[in-house]
Amino acid sequence: MGRYHYLAFDLGAESGRAILGTLEEKKLKIQELSRFPNGPINILGHLHWNIFNLFDEIKKGMRICSSLRPLKLESLAVDTWGVDFGLLASDGSIVGLPYSYRDSRTRGAMEEFFKQIPRERIYKLTGIQFMPINSLFQLFSMVRDRSPLLDVASDLLFMPDIFNYLLTGEKKTEFTIATTSQLYNPRRRTWSEELFRALGISKKIMQEVISPATIIGRLLPAISEEAGLEEIPVVATASHDTAAAVASIPAQGENWAYLSSGTWSLMGVEARNPIITQQALEFNFTNEGGVEGFFRFLKNITGLWLVQQCRKKWAERSSLSYEELTQMAGASSPFKALIDPDCPDFLNPPDMPEAILQFCKKTGQASPDTPAAFVRSILESLALKYRFVLEQLRKVVSQSIEKIHIIGGGARNSLLCQFAADATSLPVLAGPVEATAMGNILGQALALGHIHSLAEMREIIKSSSELKTYEPKPSQDWDRAYESFQKIIHL
Repeated sequence: MGRYHYLAFDLGAESGRAILGTLEEKKLKIQELSRFPNGPINILGHLHWNIFNLFDEIKKGMRICSSLRPLKLESLAVDTWGVDFGLLASDGSIVGLPYSYRDSRTRGAMEEFFKQIPRERIYKLTGIQFMPINSLFQLFSMVRDRSPLLDVASDLLFMPDIFNYLLTGEKKTEFTIATTSQLYNPRRRTWSEELFRALGISKKIMQEVISPATIIGRLLPAISEEAGLEEIPVVATASHDTAAAVASIPAQGENWAYLSSGTWSLMGVEARNPIITQQALEFNFTNEGGVEGFFRFLKNITGLWLVQQCRKKWAERSSLSYEELTQMAGASSPFKALIDPDCPDFLNPPDMPEAILQFCKKTGQASPDTPAAFVRSILESLALKYRFVLEQLRKVVSQSIEKIHIIGGGARNSLLCQFAADATSLPVLAGPVEATAMGNILGQALALGHIHSLAEMREIIKSSSELKTYEPKPSQDWDRAYESFQKIIHL
């Protein structure tokens, strides 16, 4: 194996990064070149993504990389969050700024669409977890509200597809991002004609779906010149950030579950085929695409978003870091208040601490009264939700689950990792923290033939990462808390 360099852009809902990856002798090293803020902007009462600012940051990252001469770059790729999309006019221009999935326009859309196609039928067609943020309900809200954008839209591109289009001029949709939309039929491997008929939108608006680790095209000459790079290949890696992260799990066999922990917590297992059953529907699990045709059978759980939004509110009067808050939470009293992380009240409240206080009041619990108590309550509740989802997983899938791999930013939160082990009574293997970026980079290597399989990807990750194991310390306190938690989430 030679020495190869790749450029990854990992765009999250809170920040984005440009990361240089170097693959040599079956080892992967990464270097952060730039980091920039992201977040929805409020325009006339609606939340949008400023994709032009993000694209400018991508070009800045490319220029930084080009300054590292004589480094020879092999390719670049972009990964992002799921479900959100932009629209193009017939001349190829972008129609408005894409909406954020946290925008209020989808309020009530899911229930209204069920009047056209029943919930059970939609799940049979897509195998996707029901959430109001899904692309299906975003599109339906536009139809319902008679959005003029649909009158001029010729093409729909999901977030990573937009950036690939701006870089290459090519309009394609990558498999892992397509499956997040609830518009794609995973059994037929195509867009669902039935759902588009119900929406009253032509399926022609959608793009050809390509496999992860596919070269889309080369950098446009103007972009190449501006960035100071050669016209290198642009790869559709595993373009959904969670798909990239799961591809980088340093695991073997089938006796494990994963937890991709960040703004969202995504918990599940890998499956060769989508699991679309009545019980999977009852538990509201989702089937999203992965590398080499695997499916990520999982449930989306609201994650560290709760802590992020509390800290944002507290920043008005203090500047505690995430590390400081976690340390303080570790010293706080246990199980004073529990919340359901997936309560709709926590989707995007103007004041997250106040939303938590109201939830505690509504459920007859004592309220947290310090930042430490709030954070401890959130982390304990997340761990208990992991136990709840794990029990559901075990009822649906046939494989045994004997350990949990936690990847992503949450893997560095030692308190959450230990809580997860204690709550589930399973060992937790934490790492890599940079799972998404590493999966993005090795997806590029796979596309270019520098590596040859998902198994090889995972071996490289394993030899390139330090993992930390958290042994479970189950107790009757956790069992009692779980009993209380189950009552709370069923209120």
